[in-house]
Amino acid sequence: MPRTRSLHWTELKIGILSAVALAVTVIVIFMISGEGGFWWQRYRLRTRFDNVAGLKTGAPVRVAGVEVGSVKQVGFNGTDVEVGFEISKDMQNRVTDQSTVSIGSVSLLGEAALDITPSAKGRPLKADEYVPSKRTPGQLADVAEGATKALDQATGLLKEIRAGKGTVGKLFTDDALYRDVEGFVAAAEAVAQNLRAGKGTLGKLNTDDKVYRDLEASLQNLQGITTRINAGEGSLGKLLNDPTFSNSLTSATGNIDTLTSGINRGEGTAGKLVKDPALYNKMTALSDRLDSVLAGLNDGKGTAGQLLHDRKLYDNLNGAVTELRGLLTDIRKDPQKYLRVKVSIF
Repeated sequence: MPRTRSLHWTELKIGILSAVALAVTVIVIFMISGEGGFWWQRYRLRTRFDNVAGLKTGAPVRVAGVEVGSVKQVGFNGTDVEVGFEISKDMQNRVTDQSTVSIGSVSLLGEAALDITPSAKGRPLKADEYVPSKRTPGQLADVAEGATKALDQATGLLKEIRAGKGTVGKLFTDDALYRDVEGFVAAAEAVAQNLRAGKGTLGKLNTDDKVYRDLEASLQNLQGITTRINAGEGSLGKLLNDPTFSNSLTSATGNIDTLTSGINRGEGTAGKLVKDPALYNKMTALSDRLDSVLAGLNDGKGTAGQLLHDRKLYDNLNGAVTELRGLLTDIRKDPQKYLRVKVSIF
């Protein structure tokens, strides 16, 4: 009987040790696997995608690149794909309604994972709530789609070129355009040959040292002029550098502004002429009268008009003036002939 009791106790010890070893193994597996601890240390969240890009159950869930949980469920919910995942409760203050989740990759082989962006703002999400999802840029499907669109555009472009559309298409299909381009190239080559031969202004500038030296001398003269201007020499230099000259010019401009302001206010003769309608009316009436007088002269009215148009009156006046001039000449020659004074005494 004692031996039998000893065997039972040994078996019991073996069983206890096995259970303890199994518990330790389970704890170590949970710690190594990155599941975020035991089930009471995790909480469940959800999200939706229109395309999960091969995401599978058991894929890691990362917050800011740190693995904090795993995907537990992937299934359809209408036309979208709903993904359920569990993460450590330690992340609850970092995963809020301002956070977003996207599909990333674990390695270059393309193994999918869930990436959550942490946020210190917003309300922490509770269990079974949805995390807003966003499409991850630069996915392989996007690259393939972009490459497909680029190939389609290139194919359409080649078709248009073969059909002779556009400048390039016409260049490939239109002989006249090809000949024009060929003529343009030939003309450009002729211009280049003339430049090499020293023909024309550019050709001489390229080959003749004298032309180059003259141009260099002109540039030096121009540089000297600008130097003198910067030094305040000459009228232009004073205008740019001398404050007295600048003030005088400013004063003259101010005087002109004052004069124009006075004219606009109707001051002075010019101002009244511009602003006073009475003076304007008088000048208009005077102009009308002058026009009337000139019209009378042109019509031969009055003495002056007849003098301009009546040849006989002109000849009579001319003869009278001639006789008067002769009389004055005779008087100067012999005044006694015309000036006789007789004195009588009673």
